Amino acid sequence: MNIAKMMKQAQKMQQQLAEKQSELASQVVSATAGGGKISVTATAGGDILSIKIDPDVVDASDVEFLEDLVLTGVNQAIAEGRKITEAEMGKLTAGLGLPPGLGL
Repeated sequence: MNIAKMMKQAQKMQQQLAEKQSELASQVVSATAGGGKISVTATAGGDILSIKIDPDVVDASDVEFLEDLVLTGVNQAIAEGRKITEAEMGKLTAGLGLPPGLGL
């Protein structure tokens, strides 16, 4: 394989990765916590779009419980986004022979 062809393939891969990252940044994921009492919507890029809290879980005497539920929901939404991102990026980089864990 000549160097010009390799460079052209690398540029094409870079463009595909950039397009996929842009697409993933707008893909919406959702997660819930507390049996659905907390709902978090985020992008696969990790941006939190909204947090909905059922008024039934709001208890001024137990704010820590609510904080834990919100944190759990946010972490689950981010994890779901990462899972989707890793799967999609893995499709693009599958033929590169990169070592495991070397994400782009």
